[in-house]
Amino acid sequence: MKGLWDIIPESYRRRAIGVTATIFLRALLNFVGVAMLIPVLTLILDSNNIASSEYLYAVYKGLGINSYESFVVIVCSTVVAVILIKNIAIIGLYRYERNYIYSLYRHLSRSLFAAYHKRGYGFVKQNNSAVLTRNVNVVSLMFVAGVLKPIATIIGEVLLLALIFIALLWYAPIAALLAVGLFIPIVAVFYLALRRRLHDIGERENVAQRTKSRIVAECFRGYADVEIGGAFPVMFKRFEKAMEEVVSLRKQNATIGMLPQMFTEVGLAVGLVAIVMLGALYHSDNVALMFGVFAVAAIRLIPSVRSIMSGWSTIRYNKYTIDTLADVDISEDYNVNASLERMSFEHSIELRDVDFRFEDATANTINQLSLTINKGERLGIRGSSGVGKTTLFNLILGLYRPTRGEIYVDDVALDDKNIRCWQNTIGYVSQSVFIADMTLAENIAFGCSSEAIDYNRVKEVIELADLKDFVATLADGIHSRIGEQGSRISGGQRQRIGIARALYKGCDVLFFDEATSSLDGKTEENINNAIRRLSTNNRSLTIVVIAHRDSSLEYCDRIITLE
Repeated sequence: MKGLWDIIPESYRRRAIGVTATIFLRALLNFVGVAMLIPVLTLILDSNNIASSEYLYAVYKGLGINSYESFVVIVCSTVVAVILIKNIAIIGLYRYERNYIYSLYRHLSRSLFAAYHKRGYGFVKQNNSAVLTRNVNVVSLMFVAGVLKPIATIIGEVLLLALIFIALLWYAPIAALLAVGLFIPIVAVFYLALRRRLHDIGERENVAQRTKSRIVAECFRGYADVEIGGAFPVMFKRFEKAMEEVVSLRKQNATIGMLPQMFTEVGLAVGLVAIVMLGALYHSDNVALMFGVFAVAAIRLIPSVRSIMSGWSTIRYNKYTIDTLADVDISEDYNVNASLERMSFEHSIELRDVDFRFEDATANTINQLSLTINKGERLGIRGSSGVGKTTLFNLILGLYRPTRGEIYVDDVALDDKNIRCWQNTIGYVSQSVFIADMTLAENIAFGCSSEAIDYNRVKEVIELADLKDFVATLADGIHSRIGEQGSRISGGQRQRIGIARALYKGCDVLFFDEATSSLDGKTEENINNAIRRLSTNNRSLTIVVIAHRDSSLEYCDRIITLE
């Protein structure tokens, strides 16, 4: 419970007081609904003597009615009207609770998404994207729907049971004691028998669902390699194995879900039989009334006990969501707003005695590196694989933070406060440019809403990046969709889109990370020529290039080698 409470943000904890009040009111209204049936029961069981109930008799005399039939009509109509009003009020209260629950879901899901993003590039690379996606989209929903909602249900039903028991104890003590003697053991046996089983099933299903999601995502993301390598049968078998696990666990949970109904119905039968036997043994004249009162109470007792047992089962089944959400600080109300502010860059970028080590590594990837990149310079960086070229880029890009040392832009140290401004100043073209499943224009103006795109600017950078001929082949021009991860374009076109994207934002520094290494010689030459023209036409543009081949660095003013 403490872990659960810690997950809920402070503002929602305060609102929980109002939700608790609505739960209490719902329990009270449900109790009124049950209590209103007692007068009808009394009239049915004792039609010739209204005086047997002092309360009914007082109402009968107070209304001044001399006809029993008229009194029955009035009582029954009143009962129906009260129950109708009660249910309308309950719907209103339930809507308030529902709004709270799903408002919290929205907050948790968006906060989890933002919190994962805030943890940085290293965290994202160390975790499976399918698992993170499931946590954001599914786990946060199951927490509110499978933990918080059942808790609210259990609280409401427990309050209702308490009110019914107090009323029974006052009106029919034997029926009250019988109800307690029957239903408490039923709940206790159910709890002791299944509490660990349900938690185990829930955790196992979560693992299986994660495995399924990961296999599907990997299969589609690496479709060509999967197909050529003949890996799909193996991946499909792994998927089927995880699916069988999910189906088996769901079947077990469905079977357990039937137990509350079975237990409560058996308890009702035992209770009614016990009342009849007591009446027969002691020749009680009140057995019919006690039987009726117990039956009326059971009409609400059974669903309440069943709801409590089912709610508890659901909580145990989804308990894993508490552990998942507790691992992330989602109490903060993340405000994710677009910032267009840029960082001034007039002189140089400096790395001063920079070290970097990955969290799970035993040695530094970069040791005491000092480097100056001057504005307008075309700098080439080369070195063998694994020497740390891409890591160096990620440090300058602000995706990683130095383990030791500092990175300065015009003598201003990069930190958490200004890193967004720095990233607004730079452009980045990787070996495999990220292409979203959007239109060409939206991919070039990446990060802009559709309404904010400057299409004239898009056309300008298409010219600069030598994409004009490619656009001419598209049915809808710049409004054509180019497929998830650029599935409908070539490697050279992908790289040119990356260049166009960097140019669209008007960057002062352009970084190329092995941007031509996967291209054929002719395409590589064309891309290099495009970069050379960009630099020649804009000598204030700083270009930093990582490449294996010296031919990709021919236009650079200076080349450094990492060892």
